[in-house]
Amino acid sequence: MVFCALPVASFAHHSRVMFDESKSATYRGSVREFQYTNPHAWLIVDVENANGQVTTWGFETLAPSSLMRLGIRKGDFPFGTKVTVKGNPMKDGRPAAYLISVTRADGKKFSVLPESSPPSGDGGPKPQAPASTR
Repeated sequence: MVFCALPVASFAHHSRVMFDESKSATYRGSVREFQYTNPHAWLIVDVENANGQVTTWGFETLAPSSLMRLGIRKGDFPFGTKVTVKGNPMKDGRPAAYLISVTRADGKKFSVLPESSPPSGDGGPKPQAPASTR
């Protein structure tokens, strides 16, 4: 019985169902923190809107071991680093998104998911709509 429950629990844990994979948006701001921890790392960014109001956004991403394979290290995003983040926003409008890519002010880009790819059978990314600016 336990054997049957494990695959379901594992699949549910890795779901990105709360993110709208049919949309992507671009956010600009300063890194507050890079939580390089399991099971999923989070890039926390203070995003300033056109009116000068700052909202703290959380960008969920892969586990540190997967990020390391992509060449992304904890030290790549120290506090205060200016970044442009592309992500799939939360369906309910909360200030969070699933990280697709992040570009530092020095021009170095780190991609976590393909910018556009056909749907995969494992819940992978779907083709992205044109990015909007928040």
